[in-house]
Amino acid sequence: MLKNSTSHGSKVFDSVLIASLRVAGFTSASLLLLIVAFLIWKSFPAFSDIGIHHFFSDARWAAADASSPQFNVVPMILASVTVAGAALLIAAPLAIIVAAFINWTAPAAVREWLRRIIEVLAGIPSVVFGFWGLVTVVPLIAQIHPPGTSTLAGSLVLALMIFPTVCLLSDAAFRDLPKSSNDAADALGLSRWRKIWFIFLPATSPGIRLAVLLGMTRAIGETMVVLMLCGNVVKLPGNLFEPVRTLTANIALEMAYAY
Repeated sequence: MLKNSTSHGSKVFDSVLIASLRVAGFTSASLLLLIVAFLIWKSFPAFSDIGIHHFFSDARWAAADASSPQFNVVPMILASVTVAGAALLIAAPLAIIVAAFINWTAPAAVREWLRRIIEVLAGIPSVVFGFWGLVTVVPLIAQIHPPGTSTLAGSLVLALMIFPTVCLLSDAAFRDLPKSSNDAADALGLSRWRKIWFIFLPATSPGIRLAVLLGMTRAIGETMVVLMLCGNVVKLPGNLFEPVRTLTANIALEMAYAY
């Protein structure tokens, strides 16, 4: 009798858990769709009054110019992609290497300390990174190529920001790898680096791709760091030492007149 009661309780708990997960998943998807619908609804007047082609064909960006407004967003789109892409190229390989070191090479004591340090790094506010970059990174770059505030400055500090995100998510993917994979690799007589390169990394590639994707989204959406470090000049990025303005920085700078 007790066994049947326990089994029934487990079935009820499983049913409630599955229903809760479905509701949570449906709610998350619905919120995303609502956000997309809201953005389309609010941007429709701009597209209908100005015309989409003006955002790509106008000579410059001067939306606040009452006499002759210009709406070319191409330089800011390219600047956003350049800054975020450079940051990801710097941060992602390093983060994956550190995560692999933590899981398969580092001693146990070092492993836990590294995880704690990276977790703390992930919690530092972006304005702190921006201020540190402004007083440290920008002057160093200015010694090489003035003015210092540039694509390179924003990319370097942004790479430091997204590093812990990619590293911690890659670490979680590596930790979920079944122990049987390591046992099978040992049975084949593979060296440590061959196991990592040919077995562990391919087996965890979905988790690594997710980590890189989330790091990219954070890089694209970051505002404060690029606002403080990239120079805020609306121009096509010519080289890494030139100042640029990203889309997120432009939103922050010009939000006042939008109302």
